[in-house]
Amino acid sequence: MLRWIRAVAICALMSAAALAADVSGKWTFTVETDAGSGSPTFVFKQAGEKLTGTYSGTFGNAELAGTVKGAEIVFSFDVAVGDQKGTITYKGSIDGEGKMHGKVELAGLGSGTWTGVKQ
Repeated sequence: MLRWIRAVAICALMSAAALAADVSGKWTFTVETDAGSGSPTFVFKQAGEKLTGTYSGTFGNAELAGTVKGAEIVFSFDVAVGDQKGTITYKGSIDGEGKMHGKVELAGLGSGTWTGVKQ
């Protein structure tokens, strides 16, 4: 009985690890907001649940940080627009290999939706 419980526990752990997506690499996003749309590029580096990388788009270039937990992704970066500074935060779901989608909060300037495709 104990062997069976251990086997089930090992299978469950392996399944959970398999479900955790690895988003490392270059991604192109399509962002839609009330203020307009854009196509920023992200380069993600993932180590376990920790996410780092870079943003390149309408707001220039920035370093980002966040997390990936299962199919959930959250990341943010700081920007300066004129003399205003703020944080842009993306939250969403990884749809499978090479696709994700979600919502973005634009440093108190509005919000929108996004989709991403891995290059």
